[in-house]
Amino acid sequence: MTDQPSPAVSETAPAETAPAASNPAETNRAKSPRRAGARRGLVVGALALPLALGAAGLSFAQKGEVATTPLEPTAISALAPSGAVAAKGEVAEIFGNKFILQDATGRTLVETGRQGEGGELVRKGETVTVRGRFEKGFFHAASLVRADGTTTSLKPQGGPPPGGVDWMKDKVGLGPEIDLPGLKAKVEAAGYTDVRVAGRGPKHLEVAAKGADGRERMLHVGFNGDIREKRVF
Repeated sequence: MTDQPSPAVSETAPAETAPAASNPAETNRAKSPRRAGARRGLVVGALALPLALGAAGLSFAQKGEVATTPLEPTAISALAPSGAVAAKGEVAEIFGNKFILQDATGRTLVETGRQGEGGELVRKGETVTVRGRFEKGFFHAASLVRADGTTTSLKPQGGPPPGGVDWMKDKVGLGPEIDLPGLKAKVEAAGYTDVRVAGRGPKHLEVAAKGADGRERMLHVGFNGDIREKRVF
């Protein structure tokens, strides 16, 4: 008797079906990377919008920026407590993040914060204009302007905290409209004089001004026009 060949046995195993997730939390975790990626895409797209719009877009994105009031330098001997003042002179000595600024009338000690650590922010003999707050004999610098006009900022940029929704709105030109002339007029109508914008907060301006008694004040001026005194020098 002739042996009949045995039928071939397929070595391919049947495809296994992945078990369905029994835990809803696991399903949510599986989807979360996609959601995070989508959010990141929205943020990147929003921040890229002004660039896509070109020069017009960049101008649009800058509407929330506020220029501080230009300050004429005061003679060092005439410096008085103030929230926004400037002085121009020569760097006489350097002590870490501090240096002595001198002009023909006198000397003052300038404090520059973290950026001045190491004593390399300025050079001895260099002429600079310092802008910032003068108090108790110390000049707390907010910025330095060098002889060639270059400005070095020594304090964080004002506005909403980085990373938040308000910050992103500012970056794409959707921040609040700031009526600078109107806010200044309200401060003057409240009885203050020599009004100077010193900086910007999330939803307010930092304003230096003189009260009816002639003393210097720092004011918190909301974009809605609310005014309150922060301190008296």
